[in-house]
Order: sequence, then C-alpha cells, then structure tokens
Amino acid sequence: MFDLTDVRYVKRITVGSTDPERLSSEEAIQAEADLLNKCLEPTARGRIIGIEKNFSLLNIGEHQVVLQAMVYHIGFPRKPYWLEDKAAS
Repeated sequence: MFDLTDVRYVKRITVGSTDPERLSSEEAIQAEADLLNKCLEPTARGRIIGIEKNFSLLNIGEHQVVLQAMVYHIGFPRKPYWLEDKAAS
C-alpha cells in the first residue's frame, strides 16, 4: 500500500512542448517518456502523485500550432541516486 506520508522527494517530469519558441523534437519527447518510465519501475519505487495537463492553441500567421504537455509529479521515499536535478547541475 502506498502512503503519501512516505514521500520525501518529488520529481517533476514534463512530457511534451510548453514553449512555442522551442518546440520539442521527437527524440526529446521520447527521452522524457523514458525517464518517466524509469522512475515508475519497481526498483525505483516512484509513484505518480499528481498530473498537470497543459494545452495551448496558438495562431502564428495563418497557421495554428497546438502545444500539448503532461507534467507528472513522481513521489519517492528518498531521492534515487541516479536521478539528477537540472538545478543542481
């Protein structure tokens, strides 16, 4: 049984595009999905504790651009040794 009181570390993982100036490539989106899957493996013991769903429709000239992203909040009992923060690096 998973209990939120066991969560001591939360990792926020964004999968998709959130910035219209820098659209994510397929490789970047796949890398984000791979990190999410690694966090949810039984050996990592991460659990999804929250999800943000982002959707934006932009008009650029005569074109419409759709930005979609899912932000997953993954809770861990402690920070995994293999997980690095962008802020720390």
